[in-house]
Amino acid sequence: MSLSVALRVAQSSLAARQKETAIASQNIAGASTSAYSRKSVLLSSVVNSSGQSGGVRVAGVGRATNDPLYKTLVQATSVASSQDALLSGIERMADTIGDTALESSPAAYLGQLRIAMQNYASDPNSPIEAQAALDAAKDVAKALNEASRVVQDVRASADADINASVENMNGLLEQLETLNTLIVKGNQSGADITDALDSRDQLLLALSEEVGITTLSREDGDIVVYTDSGVTLFETTAREVSFEKTATYDASTQGKAIYVDGVPITGDDAIMPIKSGNLYGLTILRDDAAVTYQAQLDEIARGLIETFAESDQSAGGLPPLTGLFAYSGGPGLPTSGVMAPGLAADIRVESAVDPDQGGTTDLMRDGGINGAAYVYNSASEASFGERIQEYLDELDLSRTFDTDAGLDADTTLMGFATNSVGWLESARKSASADLEVQTVVVQRTAESLSNVTGVNIDEEMTLLLEIERGYSAAAKLISTVDRMLDDLLAAVR
Repeated sequence: MSLSVALRVAQSSLAARQKETAIASQNIAGASTSAYSRKSVLLSSVVNSSGQSGGVRVAGVGRATNDPLYKTLVQATSVASSQDALLSGIERMADTIGDTALESSPAAYLGQLRIAMQNYASDPNSPIEAQAALDAAKDVAKALNEASRVVQDVRASADADINASVENMNGLLEQLETLNTLIVKGNQSGADITDALDSRDQLLLALSEEVGITTLSREDGDIVVYTDSGVTLFETTAREVSFEKTATYDASTQGKAIYVDGVPITGDDAIMPIKSGNLYGLTILRDDAAVTYQAQLDEIARGLIETFAESDQSAGGLPPLTGLFAYSGGPGLPTSGVMAPGLAADIRVESAVDPDQGGTTDLMRDGGINGAAYVYNSASEASFGERIQEYLDELDLSRTFDTDAGLDADTTLMGFATNSVGWLESARKSASADLEVQTVVVQRTAESLSNVTGVNIDEEMTLLLEIERGYSAAAKLISTVDRMLDDLLAAVR
């Protein structure tokens, strides 16, 4: 090896060691950053025209990656995000049933109404028992009103969260466009783009929290991003995600769909509906779980109105009308076996039986809320208990409920209300268990990915020692070449 070649080898080695030192220091500085991936210097041999090695050169900066683990993490994050959104809403609805020991659910209040009516039937002349029965009826109506309000609040909150999620997605997609352009240009110019790749991976992970995604890699580091159902979110430029927020909700309100470039990704018209992510969980909560629970509440309200309705006692063929419980569509009864949306929010105790509203509790015992034709106690007997016993018999009567409520369509009112509590608690437990599993998957996958792509401080410090030795060897070679050149020049003089 000539002295000039030896000198070039030493110089290239010093330059390589300098770059390795900078990257190792960068790794140590980024060790505590979750989004940081370990970097390494890529070296290649310099070969002259005669095939002789002439040192090394820095070919670029490499980045530790593991595509299978990263894709698993992205997918698991989307699923966990959807489960978290769903569970949060279900837990809010579960507040309507509360702790079973507190007996604060509509089913519990219905049970208390039954007990109050039994006590009233045993002593129909007691104003105390009559008032207790009236108070129990008010409690049932109030519980249904409040539960319905909570359900619609949950739907409205989910709608607002969808709007915020859509806005966040648009912001993330705009950032993705900037980063992706930087990466493509950097690849084309040979610039170090490893930090930009870290940022893009972290951005995609944040995007996966909002909606399930898949990616396709193309030339020069370019990527295309799709929803998990195949709708394009990003290809060279960001696609617009749009949503029309609904300010207030009631039982008849239908939530709006989410669109990507005018293509619906949620709702009945979606040809390719999304399957995971925060948006998916929120739409399932708003349009499925909450709607089903509201239907159950409405059916309980309908059952109450039917159970305590008055029928014609004059043989005049008059239709049955509302009795103890009323609603804005009365005095006619709701259609039997068919859900009436919003009935749980509308049900109330008939003012004619409420002394606080100028009524009398005697009408619960005697009938006649709808006039003389509906009077059961025509003799005005103080001990008349048959009408109250009819209430109890109706409570035990199996009736038909709308199948859209998702429960047994042929059962007693009490059985239906109890099944509703079970349905909601089962949905909560299921969502909680699913979230727990997905959380573990996310944590384990993130740990595995970090073990592969993260920074180990001990390894980096060891590498710095090796770099130092290499630097010393290169410096020693330069020093040796320098002495040899001095000796050569001295011999020539």
